[in-house]
Parts: sequence; structure tokens; C-alpha cells
Amino acid sequence: MLDSQATKTTPSLLYMVKQVELVVRSHLDELVRPSGITALQYTALTVLERHDGLSAAQLARDSFVTAQSIADLVRSLENRGLVRRERNPQSRRELLILLTDAGRELLGQYAGPVRELEERMVRDLTAHQTEQFRQALSKAWHALS
Repeated sequence: MLDSQATKTTPSLLYMVKQVELVVRSHLDELVRPSGITALQYTALTVLERHDGLSAAQLARDSFVTAQSIADLVRSLENRGLVRRERNPQSRRELLILLTDAGRELLGQYAGPVRELEERMVRDLTAHQTEQFRQALSKAWHALS
């Protein structure tokens, strides 16, 4: 158990995770701004790169946005030609969201700079510590999901 003095001087893990999230999002927004998209839109594109053909609800969940805001996000990406929507052959009422060639090209343009941002984030960690960090974040996510 932590003593009261340590609790007062050490920020909580939740606070520290939020700090990292906010600084990463700020850097990512700055990085992708020249392309005319936001960090949230970039995240949605990377989700589609890994799992193409998602429903809006699935994309919202995996992109960390609300179901309400995903419609505007997808519409914006569709207007830019980065995604397209088509009917799900198994469920004609459902629209699937797919990455276009232009979307893949944009992701390709930013793959190096985004990798450099990630490397900068962990540059003071060894390869082993970086892998432990990745595993710890995954376990923390699973514990709360």
C-alpha cells in the first residue's frame, strides 16, 4: 500500500496515461495537419488499414470516438476520397466503410513520420523495456475492456 506522502507527490497512473495520450494526439495533429485531416481521422484510417470493411459502430469503437461523431468523421473522409461506403453483402441494411487507394497512399506518406514519433516517445527505453511497455499497455486495456 502507498503511504500518504507518496500519494501526494506521485501522479496517478490514470493521470500519466492521459498526459501521454494528450501529447501524442497534439503531435499527431500537428504531423497530419498538412494533409487536411485530424489525428482522430488518421486513427480511423489506420483502423481501416488493419481491419477494412467495418461498420460505423465498429469503426467508432476501434477509433475511440462516439457513434454520433463517427458519421461526421466518415463523411469528411469520404468527401476527401479517403474512404468509401458500400452495402454489406450479408446484411443489405448495413454499410461497410472501406479504405480507398487514396487513403492507403495518405497512410503510406505518414508511416515514416508516425514511426519516428513513436520512436521518439520510447527513445529512452531499451528494446526490452519498449516491449514490456507495449505488453503492460495491452494488459491494462484488456483489464478495463
